[in-house]
Amino acid sequence: MELNREIVNLLTNAEDKLRDAFKEVDNLALFNQSKVLDAFRDNAIGQRHFAGTNGYGYDDIGRDTLCKLLARIFGTESAIVSPLIVSGTHALSLTLFALLKHGDKMLSISGAPYDTLQTIIKGNGNGSLADNDIDYIQVDLIESGLDYAKIEDTLRNNKIKLVFIGRSRGYEWRNALTVSQIKKAADLVKSISPDTIVMCDNCYGEFTDYTEPTQNNVDIVAGSLIKNLGGGIAPTGGYVCGKSELIDKVACRLTAPSIGMEVGSYASGYRTFYQGLFCAPHVVACALKSAMLFSQVFTDLGYSTLPEPSIIPSDIICSIQFETKDQAIDFIRAVQKASPIDSNVVPFPWDMPGYDSQVIMAAGTFVAGASIELSADSPLTKPYTAYIQGALTYEHAKLAIMYCLESLSNKKG
Repeated sequence: MELNREIVNLLTNAEDKLRDAFKEVDNLALFNQSKVLDAFRDNAIGQRHFAGTNGYGYDDIGRDTLCKLLARIFGTESAIVSPLIVSGTHALSLTLFALLKHGDKMLSISGAPYDTLQTIIKGNGNGSLADNDIDYIQVDLIESGLDYAKIEDTLRNNKIKLVFIGRSRGYEWRNALTVSQIKKAADLVKSISPDTIVMCDNCYGEFTDYTEPTQNNVDIVAGSLIKNLGGGIAPTGGYVCGKSELIDKVACRLTAPSIGMEVGSYASGYRTFYQGLFCAPHVVACALKSAMLFSQVFTDLGYSTLPEPSIIPSDIICSIQFETKDQAIDFIRAVQKASPIDSNVVPFPWDMPGYDSQVIMAAGTFVAGASIELSADSPLTKPYTAYIQGALTYEHAKLAIMYCLESLSNKKG
């Protein structure tokens, strides 16, 4: 592309403002890379772990060791890492249905869960939690974050089986929850009701801090491998990490009560999962820097953004508000145009399953729908907010910003 000097100067000035924050992201990446490398070395990972299996997959060393590896990284007793889990929503659904039974109560303390979880929770005749007589209570967020006073009151007046915390913000205009906020909430829950399970939706949050929720009094977390943990290399899959007694229940839900994680083959082999996990700390760092650059540039241009510039995000997402529907659509289309895959495709709004409004998405990714790769989406309701996530390389995000600015500038012209 022919570089616009005004846009180049804008990016250069934004990077100068972010210099100190970027250094902190580099320190974070080094810490998490060291943690991952130690786990690989401690588990003596070798070529033998990459081989695929077929049939039942008994004694699949690649599968079993991959689970041990992630448990070591997340500081948990056990883990499930599996290509048989089709998405983060699937991993969360597996966990909820494994741990909640007829008559139990679930409490979400971070407001409404992500859109795709709504159908899992609410009654619809398709086997939701409500259809199985599992009650749901919600404590909404306040301006400062979690409403600890309301959480305490709800716990003291209800017998809660499971407390749910959504780490990322979904389609909400707020910052993602920090690990310290999650720890404070988990400590509060355990001080009032020690037997209550604390569960965290970890999607988009892995490796964005020095510790994971499971190292901070959270019993179990779940997420996707085509987001942070897959490093842009894992082709599919999801994970669940936590206490052994809870993971065993999830394993029985994933396969069958009689077999759990003793079976489950994957003929294609596991190299991409191991390699993606190893690369994940660096890739997440690129995504964090990309989100911060988007935020800084568009803030400098007068747009409202979250997180605010120079604040290291607690997930890999940057939110930008536009004045009109057309601006949001033009922005999403510019991201698609700047993608390595399907750059010639023009996205249109559509009725996406699991969402209440039409959504327009840019996802020119090597792994279909992988939101650790640079992608963006916008539910087309007021306020018109675009959510940008991921970037395998910081340089790609920087070029994408140029495309977006060119597109918006041309429209104004």
